[in-house]
Amino acid sequence: MDTKPTEESPAKTLEQDLDELQRIVSQLEKDTMGLEDSIALFEKGVALSESAKKRLDEAETRVEILTKRGSKIEAEPFG
Repeated sequence: MDTKPTEESPAKTLEQDLDELQRIVSQLEKDTMGLEDSIALFEKGVALSESAKKRLDEAETRVEILTKRGSKIEAEPFG
């Protein structure tokens, strides 16, 4: 899958996003930071979660396209 960097951050893999999301969850579970820091971290986690869901949805669409083509296996770009 071709990932394009955004102006906000360079392109990362789904696995990297999920690793970072896990680190955020661990930090939030420790409950050692202030409210504002916790909210900021939570917002970052929500953004990572939404990004990961979008990537998974796109991958699912590609698999469906490939499956529906039968004997001709050609990826169809989308996005």
